[in-house]
Amino acid sequence: MFENMTEQESRAKIKEMVAEYFRAFKQKKPFEEGDRITYAARMFDEKEMCALTDATLDFWLTTGQFCEQFEREFSKWLGVKFAHLVNSGSSANLIAFSVLTAPELGERRIKRGDEVITVACGFPTTVAPIIQYGAVPVFVDVTVPQYNIDVSKLEEALSPRTKAVMIAHTLGNPFDLKAVKAFCETHGLWLVEDNCDALGSEYTIDGEIRFTGAWGDIGTSSFYPPHHMTMGEGGCVYTNDPLLHRLILSYRDWGRDCICPSGKDNFCGHRFDGQFGELPAGYDHKYVYSHFGYNLKVTDMQAAIGCEQLKKFPGFIARRRHNWERLHAALTSAEDRLVLPVPAENSNPSWFGFLISVRAESGLERNAVTHYLESKNIQTRLLFSGNLVKHPCFNELRGGDGYRVAGTLTNTDFIMNNTFWVGVYPGMTDEMIDYMAKTILEAVAQ
Repeated sequence: MFENMTEQESRAKIKEMVAEYFRAFKQKKPFEEGDRITYAARMFDEKEMCALTDATLDFWLTTGQFCEQFEREFSKWLGVKFAHLVNSGSSANLIAFSVLTAPELGERRIKRGDEVITVACGFPTTVAPIIQYGAVPVFVDVTVPQYNIDVSKLEEALSPRTKAVMIAHTLGNPFDLKAVKAFCETHGLWLVEDNCDALGSEYTIDGEIRFTGAWGDIGTSSFYPPHHMTMGEGGCVYTNDPLLHRLILSYRDWGRDCICPSGKDNFCGHRFDGQFGELPAGYDHKYVYSHFGYNLKVTDMQAAIGCEQLKKFPGFIARRRHNWERLHAALTSAEDRLVLPVPAENSNPSWFGFLISVRAESGLERNAVTHYLESKNIQTRLLFSGNLVKHPCFNELRGGDGYRVAGTLTNTDFIMNNTFWVGVYPGMTDEMIDYMAKTILEAVAQ
């Protein structure tokens, strides 16, 4: 087929066939009542499949031109100076915390035994790096129905060893960034925004609107299939700070001192004229390691998908908001039995899901509601760990000094026992949202 074609013509033919394949076998069929409604799903068409094909035909396989393109376009869209792709959102959190332990940060460096304020009601990889580096997570309760950190408890959580606040925006609903940011600035603390479930959410402080993730010292995102946009696997770490930017690159790329892009040598122009540690003068800078880092890069094939997803992302956000608002309106008649979510003040969320709590006084049981929904082919999820300190991973830490709870976790425990969520992803039609609402109302009427 390709004998008389140029490479460019051959690529075009292959991609034409890929597009035909998508339309024949991967195009989504219209919803019919009784079909499975998942809490999330990949949103893609022939454009993503053709972009993936382009990268596959390049056969570069590691970080390359598509990664550079995505980082450049994503940082511009998000409004930050530096964005670096990694292989997952969890890795993004690991890198974000790792860089705060770097010696270059001087007195602000996080060391073993230092404390980091966070919450127990969330995903474990927001907390895991704190523990893995020997720091101490200090858990603060959350509010209902915002499901984010209770900022009135921040001062109680503070100690002379506090160095940072590292928390997530819950299912697209921003935490009180104005209060948390002011607290961090007052006490000289780092602020890490886990933005993995809130990409595209907006928050306003003193008239200035920014996307979540762009307010703190470091932000993180996930591109796992259920998230706001996808690369399959993948994540991103971003910052406006030039020093943190360089540290992110080092910890992501083996801990090396060199910032040469993959496949390029002597980018800095000083590959053989430096003096580092106790190495001999002129030691190849490409093999100088300033930190104990990792290899957490993403592949160009994943990034190629991300470049196409980013073009569609504003539409994804708009549809998430539409779906959330339609479901909320349909469930208001059950507010005597259900606690419906409330967006944070000064925010415009890009919703990841729709959180629902069963009122304790209603006599309903959360599990009875979720089992009914699942029996009707509606997928449900709990708010991740519920209360992380109740999980087996904390068995060996209980009773010691490996973590601390500031006050009580009353609302956290309420969420553990009474809360679940359903999806509002952009592939959901009005018919799907209406079927979910009808079924939820049936469930609480049982």
